[in-house]
Amino acid sequence: MVVMGDMIDVPVELGDRSYLVAVGHGARSRVASMLPSGAKRVAIVTQEGIPSEYLPHLDGYAVTHHVIGNGEAHKSLSTIEKLCSEFAQAGLTRADVVVGVGGGMVTDVAGFAAASYHRGIAVVHVATTLLAMIDAAIGGKTGVNIAEGKNLVGAFWQPHGVACEMDALATLPEREMRCGLGEMAKYHFIAREDFTALPLVDRVARCAEIKANIVSADEREGGQRALLNYGHTLAHALEIATDFSIAHGEAVAVGVLYASHLAHRMGRIDSARVDAHYEVVHGLYGLRHPLPSGISPEQLIVDMGRDKKAIDSLTFVLDSAEGLEVVSGVSEPHIREALADLTLRLE
Repeated sequence: MVVMGDMIDVPVELGDRSYLVAVGHGARSRVASMLPSGAKRVAIVTQEGIPSEYLPHLDGYAVTHHVIGNGEAHKSLSTIEKLCSEFAQAGLTRADVVVGVGGGMVTDVAGFAAASYHRGIAVVHVATTLLAMIDAAIGGKTGVNIAEGKNLVGAFWQPHGVACEMDALATLPEREMRCGLGEMAKYHFIAREDFTALPLVDRVARCAEIKANIVSADEREGGQRALLNYGHTLAHALEIATDFSIAHGEAVAVGVLYASHLAHRMGRIDSARVDAHYEVVHGLYGLRHPLPSGISPEQLIVDMGRDKKAIDSLTFVLDSAEGLEVVSGVSEPHIREALADLTLRLE
C-alpha cells in the first residue's frame, strides 16, 4: 500500500497482469492512466442514478455510454448480450476498453461483458459504492445470475485498474452504505483485526489490501481466496429465497452471524467467539437485519447446496481458533441447529 498525496495505491500483484487499486477523493481522475496503450474507443457501462460527475473524462478517445438496468433481474445473460451488441455497433475492437462505473452489479456485469466480447477486452472499474470498493470491483470475479442461483455464470477477468471514488460515498443511500458495511465486517474475521478506528478512506484501502493480497496468492479460488466468501453461503440462499428483497450486504451480515453459530455447533469455536461476531456486526457496524420470515430451513438448505463452493456436499467457510477455513461435508443436523440458534438470537 503506497500513499500518493491524498490517494492510496493498493497493488494487486499478478505478474504481467498486475494493476493498481487507487483509493481516494477524486480517484476517477486516475482512469486515463489505467487504460491500455493502443485503445481508441471506450465503452462506459453504468446505471441510471450514477451521478454524471463520476464518469471519467477521457479526452482523445471515442467514448460511448451504455446504461444497464437497476436490480438483480438485470444481472443476467440477456444484459450481457445487449451490451456486446452495443459494443459491436460502437465499433469496439479487441484493442479497446470497457469502463464500468457504479456498484458491484455494474462491475460484475461490465467485467463479464468485457471478458466475453471478442473473447476478452480490457476493463477498468470506477467503484462508486462501498461494497464495490472493498470487494466486487477487485479481483477479477465477474458473473451474472440464472434462475438456479446467484453468480453461477461468469469468468475470471482481471481489470487493468480500479478507481475507488470516495467522493461518491457522500451521496450513497443509507441502505447501500449498510451493504458495504456488511462486506466490511467479514474482513474483521478474515484478517483477525479491528480497523474501525481508521478514517474511512484508510479502512477502505485496508480492506482492498486484504483482498488484493488474497487474490495475488490465489487468483482463481483454488484455496485461500474462498475465505472471502465468509458468510456468503447463507447470504446467497437468503437472496434467492427472498427474490433479492434482502440486499447482498445485508444478507452477508446475517450470513456471518450464521457461520459463527454453525462453527459453534461443530465445536470449532466457543460461545465467546460467537458473541464476538455479534459485537462486530451489531455493535461496531449497527447491522441489525432480521432473518426474513416465511422461509423454511428446507428451502435454505436446497439453495445453499447450489452455492459455487459446494462440490459434492454442503460447504461453508467457518471460523476456528486458527482462523477461517473452508469446511466441506457439513451435516444437515448441524445446519438446522445453527439456523435455529440464529433465529432465536435475532428475535
